[in-house]
Amino acid sequence: MTLGQFIRKQFVDVIQWTEPENGILSYRFPMRDMEIQLGAQLTVRESQAALFVDEGRIADVFAPGRHRLDTENLPLLTNLMHWDKFFESPFKSDVYFLSTRLQLNQRWGTSNPITVRDSDFGIVRLRAFGTYSYRIMDPARFHTAVSGTREVFLTVNLEGQLRSLAVARMTDVFASSGIAFVDMASNQIELSERIGEALGADFAELGLALESFVVTSLSLPEALQKRLDERIGMNIVGDLGQYARFQTGQSIPLAAANQGGGGAALGAGLGVGMAMAQEMAQAMKPSAITATASAGDTRFCSGCGGRLAVSAKYCSDCGTAAASTTGH
Repeated sequence: MTLGQFIRKQFVDVIQWTEPENGILSYRFPMRDMEIQLGAQLTVRESQAALFVDEGRIADVFAPGRHRLDTENLPLLTNLMHWDKFFESPFKSDVYFLSTRLQLNQRWGTSNPITVRDSDFGIVRLRAFGTYSYRIMDPARFHTAVSGTREVFLTVNLEGQLRSLAVARMTDVFASSGIAFVDMASNQIELSERIGEALGADFAELGLALESFVVTSLSLPEALQKRLDERIGMNIVGDLGQYARFQTGQSIPLAAANQGGGGAALGAGLGVGMAMAQEMAQAMKPSAITATASAGDTRFCSGCGGRLAVSAKYCSDCGTAAASTTGH
């Protein structure tokens, strides 16, 4: 290295970073030969933390504020101290900036239905979706466990792992909740809180703090959802007799509107009208079935022993006045 190159390198004495876009969790500050000038100024803004790494080891974590890098706890990397190395410093250091602000509207969901035991339907397969938010709580742990030495680490690099954790905890909570599927919609807040509590420790191991977790929707596979709809429909219908009469009444205007289409339509209209009349008769005379059955009863003639109708006053065979004895 020439003296001119050495001097130009010393001009870089301010270390700072602003996020150019959303989704950046960690950023390594670019430095020539990874060397830091004696007395360099490190500026850490709110919603940031700075990690100082000396020769591969974490030396210090800086909170928001302005810091002068000249303490004995940090490497003093000046080439003036190493003339015998041709101005090449043997101390290699890095500064990583980490975003500690909330990462909002992160989405999670089940790519495939999960199998749980339901108190109403037995074993069912559920699908669930929602959102969550988190932030970096422990920069040193996050750097060691997750981001490492990468120049830039983004939220998209982490979302697959976090989504898998969310689905795993969600499955455990749903299976142990004892809440029937039909009641889950009214208990989504409680379920969200349970899943969030279970996930907190998993996020902490990565140096993260889970700030919110929300279940926004729950659904069944299409086939099972169809069965549920049928069951709901039966509950709504209630009395099948009343429902049949209602359906008959609804069809009369349609049949009348189609009478101009020919004899078939007219016949259909008449058929519907007759059915409606029968239904109305049944509704107005609850004892109609009993009366019809009674009309077929007979009794015996006291003169010749022949059968005659209950309503007959005289025997049609012998002319004897009808007795009061009945028979079947």
